[in-house]
Amino acid sequence: MAVVQAVREQGRMNRDAVWSICGTHVLNDVSTTGLVPALTQMYKPIYHLNYTQISLIVLVSYLASSISQPLFGAWADRHPRAWMLPLGLFLSTIGIALTGIAPSYSVLLIFVAISGLGSGAFHPEASRATHLAAGRVKGLAQAIFQVGGNGGQAIGPLIVSLFLLSAGIRGVLWMFVAVALGLVLTLRLYPWYRDGLRDAGKKLREVDGDNQIGAVILLVIVIVLRSWCQIGIAQFMPFYYAHKYGMGYHLSDTFTFVFLGAGAIGTFIGGALADKMSKQRILLYSMLCSIPFGLGLPFFSGLWALVVLIPFGFFILSSFAVTVVYMQHLLPRNISLASGLTIGFGVGAGGIGATFFGILADHVGLSAVFYILMFVPVVGAILSACLPNDHKRRAGIA
Repeated sequence: MAVVQAVREQGRMNRDAVWSICGTHVLNDVSTTGLVPALTQMYKPIYHLNYTQISLIVLVSYLASSISQPLFGAWADRHPRAWMLPLGLFLSTIGIALTGIAPSYSVLLIFVAISGLGSGAFHPEASRATHLAAGRVKGLAQAIFQVGGNGGQAIGPLIVSLFLLSAGIRGVLWMFVAVALGLVLTLRLYPWYRDGLRDAGKKLREVDGDNQIGAVILLVIVIVLRSWCQIGIAQFMPFYYAHKYGMGYHLSDTFTFVFLGAGAIGTFIGGALADKMSKQRILLYSMLCSIPFGLGLPFFSGLWALVVLIPFGFFILSSFAVTVVYMQHLLPRNISLASGLTIGFGVGAGGIGATFFGILADHVGLSAVFYILMFVPVVGAILSACLPNDHKRRAGIA
């Protein structure tokens, strides 16, 4: 009976750890993917930037994160270090806080790069910690973790709209509160995570299954396309609605919050479903269901825009946590690398797309950006249909 009870305990989710990691994810993504695109409308007049220079800010943030995350993840799989969790969050939060006193555009880019590198170090460790705390419900645990990130992305534009637009750029210095909170949460988790990494190293040798490289590459492409939708809308929607419909930035930032907030709800529901049905099917259905709303994206304003944005955000981001668990299923021997490729490289590559969209907007107008975003889910659905239909196996390390 003692053995049975131990097995049951091992299979249960460590709720305290999962929700604490979720809180750290909120702080990290508020500081990076939440604030960086939204703050560009404040950086623009201060440093006299065009759309290409605005997009470069986002590119530096996402590129620093996207390139470093797979590298940090691969390194963490070989040499796990629990201290990377608090260090990564410290750098991501303090980097964005320092942009409030950046004396020039070049220094601003350096601070943004520091924040991106911190995010790159944080995500593989936080995702692995979630995996260790998940027990048998990997999808639900990743859903909770990813909702923290999506929530942070949604809160960022709201902070800009409700506080920073009136407080001015030095109001960003209030992000030092996030630095302090991040240290409290991560240092509290540190002893548990350090011990968990030691046990996980022993279990890794018992994992069944091989890495499926072809499917991994295809899944990364789908994630990149999804990121183009998410980052493209978050960055350019305020400018698009102001340019085409005369909407004020306060209202358009609220629309961005609603879009990303709907995505956070979709992320949770999709992740919870991943423990019960095929992850490949959830990814495919999320792309298919987002197509009609994506096609209507550029043509509505006011309340009708919300009718399109809410379901579009819900469906396009409902596969967010699913793709993390699915990637861990395809890379059972490299859990941190799986996180680096999905949360890091795949999502961060959206910053590269944002730069392309910025150049396009400067040359042919903002409308062209949204016309491209209309058809991205169509391509994503086609590629998702080509992925292997996974079975109800546990992803990664049990």
